[in-house]
Amino acid sequence: MADYEQFVGSIKRKTGIDLSLYKEAQMKRRLTSLYEKKGYPSFRAFFDALNANQEMMNEFLDRMTINVSEFYRNGKRWDVLEKKILPRLLSENKRLKVWSAACSTGEEPYTIAMVMSTHMPLSSVSVQATDLDTNVIQKAKLGLYPERSLAEVPDVMKKKYFRQEGSYYKVSDEVKRTVTFKKQNLLSDRFDSGYDLIVCRNVMIYFTEEAKDELYRKFNAALRPGGVLFVGSTEQIFNPERYGFVAEDTFFYKKG
Repeated sequence: MADYEQFVGSIKRKTGIDLSLYKEAQMKRRLTSLYEKKGYPSFRAFFDALNANQEMMNEFLDRMTINVSEFYRNGKRWDVLEKKILPRLLSENKRLKVWSAACSTGEEPYTIAMVMSTHMPLSSVSVQATDLDTNVIQKAKLGLYPERSLAEVPDVMKKKYFRQEGSYYKVSDEVKRTVTFKKQNLLSDRFDSGYDLIVCRNVMIYFTEEAKDELYRKFNAALRPGGVLFVGSTEQIFNPERYGFVAEDTFFYKKG
C-alpha cells in the first residue's frame, strides 16, 4: 500500500496529475496490470522507469486516462439536446458558449457541432474541447475514426459530414473548424465562465465522491444562470439542488 501511495505522490510532483482523486481500487488494478505487463516488480521500480523515459511516461498517461468514446453515444439523449435543450438556450442567447469537457478522441465535441448544425449554420458554431491527454487531443484533431465509432450517427449526418477513407471515416473540415482543442486537467485547473452548455459524459464514474462534489460545484460556477450541464447515462446527479442545479431532463441539469 505504501508503495502505491508513494507512486501517487511521485506522479503528482512530476506531472501535476493527482491519481488519488480517482477511485483507488480501479486505478490501482489498472496500473498494477500495466507495470506487470512491462515486467516491473513494483510501483517504485515502475516510477523510476517512467521518470527516466519520457516516451514511456506519455504512454502511461495515455493508459491512465479513460478514452472510450463514440459519436452520438446514447442517441436518445442527443435528441433531447437537439429538440428541447438547444431551442431554449438559443431563445435566450443567439451565440452559445459551449464546452466539451474530457473530450477524449473528439467524437463528443464533433457530435455537439453536428447537433447544433440542425439549428444554425456550422460557421456560427463554436465548441471548446479539453482533455488531460495530449495524445487523444492529437487524434481528435486528425478526425479519423473506425466505422464502429459511427454506429449511432444518423444517416443524414454521416452522408453530410463524413468521408470514407479505406476502413476509416474522416470528419469534414467544416465540422473540424468548429472545435478548438486544448489540454486541461479538470481536477486542478481553473475553468472559464459564462458557458451556456457544458457536456461532460462518462468521466465522473472514475472519480471519488469528493472529486465529483468539487467538480459539480466548479461546473456550476462556470455556467451562466440558465446554462446546462449534460452528463453521461450512468452519472445521474441525485441531489442537484446541493450544487445549485435543477433537473431539466434526465441527465440535463440547469443552473438555477
